Amino acid sequence: MKDRATENHEEYAIVLVDGVCHMCQGLTQFIIKRDPPGAFRFASLQSEIGQELLRQGGLDGDSPETMVLIEQGRYYTRSTGALRIARRLRFPWPLLYVLILIPPFFRNLVYRWVARNRYRWFGQSSECMVPTPDIRRRFLS
Repeated sequence: MKDRATENHEEYAIVLVDGVCHMCQGLTQFIIKRDPPGAFRFASLQSEIGQELLRQGGLDGDSPETMVLIEQGRYYTRSTGALRIARRLRFPWPLLYVLILIPPFFRNLVYRWVARNRYRWFGQSSECMVPTPDIRRRFLS
């Protein structure tokens, strides 16, 4: 019997984001608008299901410094996860996937710089985004 965190995970990709980060909430909305087929599902890193998925992937659940993409049971973080998401969005965003040719060390320097400053630049809230009813089905709970 599958647990609820991995149930049907092969049907879609899962994106885990920092639920209190305004930039991350904006990223979630950005992906939803550019993913008409609904290939992505979302959960907050801080949520029960997010923590469960992080544990299953062997990732630290106490440090929401990265978004996590889970595709077909494989976990991708930082710039690799972001580029793999872009690759599956509506044109022109898949063109960004060419940046995967840059060594991860260099890509992740930029990613970590943005991640360290995201609260200062974009702010944070004490609660996760509440999705509208029409996109609520895209969120894991």
